[in-house]
Amino acid sequence: MVSINIPERAKRFEIPGRLTLLEGNGELPKVEVITDWSTAEIYLHGAHVTDFQKKGEAPLLFTSQFSRFQKGEPIRGGIPIIFPWFGAREGEPAHGFARLAEWELHEATALPEGGVSVRFSLPETAASATWPAFSANYVVTVTDTLTLELIITNAAHDQNFSFENCLHTYFAVGDINTISITGLKGTTFLDKLDNSAPKTETADAIKIASEVDRHFVDTTSTVEILDPKLKRKIRIQKSSSASTVVWNPWTTKAQQMPDFGNEEYKQMVCIESGNVAKNRLVLPPGKSSLLKVTLSSSAL
Repeated sequence: MVSINIPERAKRFEIPGRLTLLEGNGELPKVEVITDWSTAEIYLHGAHVTDFQKKGEAPLLFTSQFSRFQKGEPIRGGIPIIFPWFGAREGEPAHGFARLAEWELHEATALPEGGVSVRFSLPETAASATWPAFSANYVVTVTDTLTLELIITNAAHDQNFSFENCLHTYFAVGDINTISITGLKGTTFLDKLDNSAPKTETADAIKIASEVDRHFVDTTSTVEILDPKLKRKIRIQKSSSASTVVWNPWTTKAQQMPDFGNEEYKQMVCIESGNVAKNRLVLPPGKSSLLKVTLSSSAL
């Protein structure tokens, strides 16, 4: 019997043995993908990727055991889509409305080499209707890597569309005390723990031993997470992204978040790719932007 919570129009995109629509946590509909190399899980709520795991390897993404899976609430972990603003905004939900909306499953394709590509679109909502006309599409391609493409188009005829975007990725790590993050040396960042003071990263590899919230600007660099406990290297490649955010809440902030375990900060780190603050995007009428991020892992 088909769950009443799974849109019937979405069921037609199922691919036997590759893509299935299921009822997930909180009775929210989700897409389960199986490829020759990996599995993935994507909720229609927020078009939110909550899991990607290569065969024989630990999950690449972290999702909190305390996450709320309910309409109107963001999912804590995985890959939230941050759009059209980043951070707090008075009278509005943090990080925009895209991660709170139910996206539509628009297309699913079994790739000849054994992978799967899934396309979602953001329907018009009361929140989006107050912005200039735009379209938002999201393509998730699952193979031995996870590729994410967020396409925003300014559909207005006579005005620019200014926005921020970010794929706010939570990575699973063996022990936050032992990982290191490379690829950002020499880059300017805004230290959110010091009133957004601009600073320059001087370390060859960033080590985390306390709360970190750094917004790196004007950087297109590939970033790597070296994880000796899980014996793997995670690689974050991106294009059309000038910002990288590094975040871990550490002890005090973890205890303040009701949808996050007190000790879970030890098993995660956020490396977020997008365009925020001074790197926000301005699209002329009819123009599009494509934020692309490819996540991969290899033995360390």
